Amino acid sequence: MKFPYFITLLCSAFLLVQCSQEPSEKEKALDIGEYLSLVQGDTIHPNARQLALLKEVVPQEAYQPAPAYTDRSYWVAFGSTDLGKYYLKEADELIDRSPEVPISDEIYRRANKEGNRGIYKPRYYRTMDRLEKYILAECMLNDGRYLKPIEEHIRAIMAMKSWLHPNHDDDENTVLEGKRVHIDLGARKFGLVLALADAVLEDKLSDELRVEINGQLRWRITDSYLQSTKELKPKSNNWIRSTSNWNSVCTSGSLFTIIVSSDDYDERVQAIGSAINSMKYYLSGFGEDGYCSEGTGYWSYGFGHYLYLAEILHDYTDGKINLFEFNDPEKLRRVANFPEVFQIHPGLYSPFSDGVTRVKKESDNFAYLMATKYYGAQKSSYFKPDEAVKSIVLGADYKKYISEEPLPVALPSVTYFEDYGVVISRGQQEVPFSISIKAGHNNENHNHMDVGSYIIAYGEEILAGDIGAPSYIAGAFSDDNPARSSWGHPVPRIDGTLQSKGREFKGKVLEANFTDEKDQVVMDLLTAYEIPYLNTLIRTVQNDKSGVGKITVTDQFSAGKPVTFGTAIMTLADYEVVGEKTVILTENGMKVKAEVSSSDGELQILDELVPVEHLREGAPAYRIGVDFKDSITKGTITVTYSPLSE
Repeated sequence: MKFPYFITLLCSAFLLVQCSQEPSEKEKALDIGEYLSLVQGDTIHPNARQLALLKEVVPQEAYQPAPAYTDRSYWVAFGSTDLGKYYLKEADELIDRSPEVPISDEIYRRANKEGNRGIYKPRYYRTMDRLEKYILAECMLNDGRYLKPIEEHIRAIMAMKSWLHPNHDDDENTVLEGKRVHIDLGARKFGLVLALADAVLEDKLSDELRVEINGQLRWRITDSYLQSTKELKPKSNNWIRSTSNWNSVCTSGSLFTIIVSSDDYDERVQAIGSAINSMKYYLSGFGEDGYCSEGTGYWSYGFGHYLYLAEILHDYTDGKINLFEFNDPEKLRRVANFPEVFQIHPGLYSPFSDGVTRVKKESDNFAYLMATKYYGAQKSSYFKPDEAVKSIVLGADYKKYISEEPLPVALPSVTYFEDYGVVISRGQQEVPFSISIKAGHNNENHNHMDVGSYIIAYGEEILAGDIGAPSYIAGAFSDDNPARSSWGHPVPRIDGTLQSKGREFKGKVLEANFTDEKDQVVMDLLTAYEIPYLNTLIRTVQNDKSGVGKITVTDQFSAGKPVTFGTAIMTLADYEVVGEKTVILTENGMKVKAEVSSSDGELQILDELVPVEHLREGAPAYRIGVDFKDSITKGTITVTYSPLSE
């Protein structure tokens, strides 16, 4: 009897140990790899097996993004932080402002037709911005003084026929006309702010107003989103499969609204499952090496909202849904650190596609702090969110991820993003002379026809190369826009033919050799052009880092018949054409000499104003064409850049 009893005790003890080592069902996290493996085709709405996995980790109650105003300890503490004081000051200064929406149908239609953002967008966002600040101020002070402007702004927003940016409606303005519902970058925020108001203000708002808020959120966000994920409304919300910032921004706002405002558990689970399936597409838009073809500005906007989505799901499910790792934590880490390694020199970036050369100081940097928090990215010197909910997400905790004296940036001699064929070769001189060049393809996010484009940087100034994006007005996204077509980039033009649009029109890095003294990149640009009689087109870039530095860009081609052939020096700098072979470029006292040469024929230089008045990097910009005077079957043109001392 004793022996079997002893065995029983041992078995019981063993089982207890096993149970303590294995997580309970409640503690299990969602295996996103397993979840994604269950997707059938390219569907976004989760299937039955996916829903079953989600119901193991999603709580029954709706998401509460922050405690209601009745939690006085929370809101008093928030009010004592720097962030809280900022919002109180802002709300106090804005309390007498009236809503700037609705805006007349005439202005909406005009903005849609002209692509004119200035007559609509500022009013649109100022209204949302004020409402956010009033909501937080009322929760912190709890004295009722902001309730009137809160109600005025909410009612004004709900009175809008369309929550869209007018330029995101179609040519017939079908959203304005009430023929369909669509969620865009603005609509998702209107929904988010109204959902926040209802969640944290509770009975400070009248029952009638709360019912109307939730009715509008169902109509404009919840039903629209879920119908789209079920493919019931194919014309609307087609961003659900986008690889651009639209997907993460619209998904995060839509999901926030649904999990906060919907009283239907199944709806909330379906929305979460759809969001995870959508994010597979968004993250596929980054290279495996972390490269973001949209540039640093859209990295901050798009990836920032992805991280915001990750944070609210992590919070809602007690960490059981972890989008910070998704199904590839190493790729996420590389994406999070992209802005740091994409710098040409500290604080200076290549404006490829619709990217920017510099990140404005005191601009929204939520993404940077989240990258520090979860991926060890370098600390910022401040925190400036552009949305109140982001402040709630980080709260006073943000101080852990900033430093008034950030560590100096130690950039490597070379950064090579192999997936997109982007090389940044950094000069090692006291005043570094560097080049950033890309192969890429002509169907990238915010695409330009720019295979082979490059940037020449001398110290903190860009002297030549890619002139960046046209400002967002009518015609800005046309493939024929001179700043978007390959005519407006420092790449070849052959027989008057420019690069074609499409994923198949691309560049390929043939060689990439990096040493302490010299970096060399050889690219095949042939497949960027639809010219059947063009046989070869090779661009070779060398950065000689000795002395003050010297950078050469050489284009070599051959064709089955004589062709006109030329390349271009693009610049936003002041310049002077000296003689027949030299251009002197000057920007903020920094000077670079560009010399053109060829042993295959006589060259001519022809400078032209880029006929685009509104460029995001400023205007005017110039195309300094370098062409053979006569048609030839093969040839080489070299542009040699070298710094000039005063």
